[in-house]
Amino acid sequence: MACAEYSSHVPSLEELVGVLQKGLKENFADVQVSIADCPDLTKEPFTFPVKGICGKTRITDVGGVPYLLPLVNKKKKKKVYDLNKIAKEVQSPGAFILGAGAGPFQTLGFNSEFMPVIQTESEHKPLVNGSPFAHVNPADGGCLLEKHSEKYHDFGFALLANLFASEGQSGKVVEVQDKRRTGKLNFGTCMTQTLEKHYGGKPVGMGGTFVIQKGKVKTHIMPAEFSSCSLNSDEEVNKWLHFHEMKAPLVCLPVSVSRDPGFDLQLKHTHCFSYHGGGGHYHYDTTPDTVEYLEYFLPAEFLYHIEQPE
Repeated sequence: MACAEYSSHVPSLEELVGVLQKGLKENFADVQVSIADCPDLTKEPFTFPVKGICGKTRITDVGGVPYLLPLVNKKKKKKVYDLNKIAKEVQSPGAFILGAGAGPFQTLGFNSEFMPVIQTESEHKPLVNGSPFAHVNPADGGCLLEKHSEKYHDFGFALLANLFASEGQSGKVVEVQDKRRTGKLNFGTCMTQTLEKHYGGKPVGMGGTFVIQKGKVKTHIMPAEFSSCSLNSDEEVNKWLHFHEMKAPLVCLPVSVSRDPGFDLQLKHTHCFSYHGGGGHYHYDTTPDTVEYLEYFLPAEFLYHIEQPE
């Protein structure tokens, strides 16, 4: 697989605390940013296969939106990206990987929103797949959230994904608590713009996880089938997608980059899941007066793009 690599700017956690505290305060009434120990992510509400997000942090895009829109790329449509191979491509075999991507329709038989939560295999550890996926319920058009490993034995995705990889270790992270959104930006956009404004031409990648503790959010799920008509505008894409309002609590898997270093990285992408049946692609909260976020982040040491669309 063709792979572009970039050494990203890695601010200290102390510096990030100050930058994010100032920037997020412009969009939320109550903001508290600090350095904290990463919580044990094997416990609820996360139930990840690893305890933390620390160690050898990387962000990688794989494929991209041009493989899906305006029409699905017929050649790429047949390919499933193996997350074990992705870990090796980013020089981190055995990495813990989380993020947002398109589900492996070759396996599932339909499109879905995929939430990679995978401990990839290494010489010392077997693969552990904790990934949920959300798809359109054929019975009522609602959201159907399932655990991939309970039905299928592959561990891949299709067309595109934005991934954060680490060694899955415990350690210090940036903890952010946001309450009551007062601005127009969703959380991901606010953080990305805050970092871009401060660091300018120095790309900073951030990944981790956050919980929407209170409130509701707008999400989407792709239809079961690819569009037979070319989708050439946001309006046409939105008519194709299925939108839902999901209630808290929701576990989110954000990947963001403050600025593209020159190989067409998607600046932000977040998928979410829950234990009450909700999930999909996170857009923004719909209850700004009551929403509460709790986030854990780390900067990425390297940025990659694997199989970048032309």
